[in-house]
Amino acid sequence: MATENFTEEEIQLTMSAHSCTREEAISTYAAMVRAARLEYGREVNLKNLRFQRDRLLDQTDWWMMPDRTATDEQIAYRQALRDITDTYTSLEDAVWPTKP
Repeated sequence: MATENFTEEEIQLTMSAHSCTREEAISTYAAMVRAARLEYGREVNLKNLRFQRDRLLDQTDWWMMPDRTATDEQIAYRQALRDITDTYTSLEDAVWPTKP
């Protein structure tokens, strides 16, 4: 039975979670464990991206105060920040707009 598709950690987690043998883990459950870990990783990456985006937006909130007139560049920057999660899913991949 081939184990090269799964890491030892995935196999051990599967054996522990399902109280099964190594062979059962590899043949039946390890793919589900991997899929769950990948999905969790995507959620964490997106959450981190949103956190950084929100931090950058918070730093520019004062541009939008009623006693100010935001420039077109400032408005475009804030929109680009809001749109960043439409294009990127992690901090490692994100290309951040340049702050005016």
